[in-house]
Amino acid sequence: MTEPTGSQRADLEKAVRSCGGLWDTERGRRALRDAGHDPQDKRTRQILRDLASEGLLVKVENRPVTYRLAQPE
Repeated sequence: MTEPTGSQRADLEKAVRSCGGLWDTERGRRALRDAGHDPQDKRTRQILRDLASEGLLVKVENRPVTYRLAQPE
């Protein structure tokens, strides 16, 4: 495992922006582990919700909750 480069939120946002595609809790946790964090499901879900509320992600499925990168305007 590598050392964390920043906050969990910053590292997950960076992964979402660079990788795109669909995001769920498991993919978010993998990205955070790859960045050197020891993520919890609850924290990962909160970060994904925060990124969606800021417009970076769009929810595409409710159960299981899945997001995709929002299209640039």
